[in-house]
Amino acid sequence: MAAVRPLPLVVLVLLLKFPLLSFSLLENEALLELKKSFTNQETLSSWVPDQNPCISKWVGVICINNAIISLHLSDLSLSGTVDVDALTNIPTLRSVSLVNNSFSGPIPPLNKLGALKALYLTDNHFSGPIPSDFFSQLASLKKIWISNNNFSGPIPTSIANLRFLVELHLENNHFSGPVPDLKQDIKSLDMSNNNLQGPIPASMSRFAAQSFSNNQALCGKPLDKPCEPTAESSSWGMKVLVLLILAVVLAVVFVLLQSNRRRRDDDFSVMSRNHVEEVVHVHVPTSNHSRTPSDGSSRKESSSKKGSSSRTGIGDLVMVNDEKGVFGLPDLMKAAAEVLGNGGLGSAYKAAMATGLSVVVKRMREMNKVSRDIFDAEMRRFGRLKNPNILTPLAYHYRKEEKLFVTEYKPKGSLLYVLHGDRGSSHGDLNWPIRLNIVKGIARGLGFLYSEFSNEDLPHGNLKSSNVLLSDKYEALLSDFAFHPLINPNYAVQTMFAYKTPDYVTYQRVSQKTDVYCLGIIILEIITGKFPSQYHSNGKGGTDVVQWVFTAISDRREAELIDPELTSSHPKSLNQMLQLLQVGAACTENNPDQRLNMKEAIRRIEEVQV
Repeated sequence: MAAVRPLPLVVLVLLLKFPLLSFSLLENEALLELKKSFTNQETLSSWVPDQNPCISKWVGVICINNAIISLHLSDLSLSGTVDVDALTNIPTLRSVSLVNNSFSGPIPPLNKLGALKALYLTDNHFSGPIPSDFFSQLASLKKIWISNNNFSGPIPTSIANLRFLVELHLENNHFSGPVPDLKQDIKSLDMSNNNLQGPIPASMSRFAAQSFSNNQALCGKPLDKPCEPTAESSSWGMKVLVLLILAVVLAVVFVLLQSNRRRRDDDFSVMSRNHVEEVVHVHVPTSNHSRTPSDGSSRKESSSKKGSSSRTGIGDLVMVNDEKGVFGLPDLMKAAAEVLGNGGLGSAYKAAMATGLSVVVKRMREMNKVSRDIFDAEMRRFGRLKNPNILTPLAYHYRKEEKLFVTEYKPKGSLLYVLHGDRGSSHGDLNWPIRLNIVKGIARGLGFLYSEFSNEDLPHGNLKSSNVLLSDKYEALLSDFAFHPLINPNYAVQTMFAYKTPDYVTYQRVSQKTDVYCLGIIILEIITGKFPSQYHSNGKGGTDVVQWVFTAISDRREAELIDPELTSSHPKSLNQMLQLLQVGAACTENNPDQRLNMKEAIRRIEEVQV
C-alpha cells in the first residue's frame, strides 16, 4: 500500500479558500470511477479528466448552480456494474436514471445514496430478489421505476415506509407474494404482469384495475375477481362493522334532521369514509328548484326568489348558469360525494347527481368580506361569462360562515395532475402540439379575464396548474379566478398564489403583472415537465424553474431545459419549444417593471406554431 503524502501548504490554503473548487474535483474523480465500472464506455467519451462536469456538459450529468443533482444515463447501451461507492462522493445527487441499458445481476446498492429522491432502473436485465429493508435508508425517495426487469421474490416491505412516495412502477417483473398495504398518497402505481398473490389491500382498491392486471393469483377490488370467503373473512368482518356504524350514524343524523327542520341555518355536514368516499347530508327546505311535494306543505318556503332564501338565513342553491340543467341542495343530498382534495381556498368534493350531471362543490369559509347582495351580484356576473377557456360556475350557496361554489366536473382533472401525477394514457397524450394548445388556451382565457375584469389588480389572482382544468380534448379551462375582491385580505395573503410571487415577497405589492408571472411559471412547467418549487409555500420540493431556466439561458444551455418527452417525439419542433421557453422566461422576470404585460405575453404566445 502506497504511503499517503501530506498535501503541500499551498494546496491546503486553496482548499480552505475555495472549497467549491475542491468539491468539483472530487465530483470529477467520482464520475470517472463510475465510468470505469461500465463495460461499454464509448457513449461517455465526454467524461474526461481535469474538467468540471457541469461546465463541460458531460453527457447525462445535470447540474444546478455548479452542483450535480442528477445522472440521466438512459439509452446509452451501458453494461457492467455500477460503482455506487463512487457516487457517495456526490452529496448533491438526487436522481439516478439508468433506463434502457444492458445492466444485469442484482439491484445495485443504490440505497447507500440516502438523499436520493428518484430512482429509475426500467428496461434493463436486473434480476433476483430485492432485500426487504433495501429502501429503509432512502427516506426522501419519491419515485421508484424498476419495471421491465427480472426482479423476483416479495415486494420489499420497506417501500411501505417511504412517506413521500408518489410514483411506484414494478410492472413486468417476477415479483411474488402479497401486495403491500401502501398508505402513502401515491399518484402513479403499476404492479401488473408479475406473480403477486392474495387479496389486494382495501387501501389499494382506489387504483385502476390495470395497475394489478396479469397477476393470476391476485383477487379483490379493483379487479373483477372476488376473493374466496376464507381469504376475505377478516376484511368482511370489518366491512360489516363499518356498515353497522354507518347505519347508526345515518339513523342519528335522520333524527337530528327531523327534530331540527325549522332551524334557521342549513346543515351541510360531511361524514368521511376512509377519506375516499363521502356521504353528504343536507338539511334544507324545499325550493322552487326542486320538485314540489304533493301535499303542498312547503308553500311558504317555496316563495323564495330564484332559489334564494328569504332573509331568515335558510337557503337553497342559487343557479347562476342553467346550461347544464337546474338542481338544488336536495339533489346533492341524494348523491354520494367523493373528496377531491383540500386547497388553499377550501375543500372540494365531486357529486354525481341522478340526472347524470357530475359537479364539483367547493366549500369556502374565508369569503366574509362582502355582503350577501354584493356576493350574489358577483356570482351572477361570473355565471354570465362565456368563453371556451373559462370554467363558468353553475350555482352558489350563501351562508355567513361559509359559501358553496358549484362548477361542472371535468374527468381529466387538472393540468397539475395530468402533467405530474398521471403516468397513464392522459400523460402520454401530452405531446408538443397539445401542450402548446394548452398554453394558448390559458393565454386566451386570461385575455378574456383581463377584458372582463380590467379594473381589478388581479383579474385571476390564483393562477397555477392545479387551477387549470382540462376538457376531454385537452382544452384549458381556468378556474378559481377573480376571487381576490371577495376573500378576507389576511387569508388571501396566506393562500392565493399571487402572494407567493416576487411581486409581494420582494416588493410588497401585487398588480396585473403578477398574473403574468404566474402564467410564466405554468409555461416553464409545461415546457420543462418539472414541478415548480414555487408551488410549495416553504420552497421545499420540486424545481426552482425560474432560477434553473435563467441560469441555463445565461450559459446558452436552453436546449437542456426542454422535457425529453417533447424532444424525442417532436425533434423538428425544438426551435418553437425554445421560442415558447423564452416567453416563459420573459414573463418571470423578477422585477415587474422588466416583465411583459399580459397583452404582449399573449401576442408572443400566439406567434408560436407547431
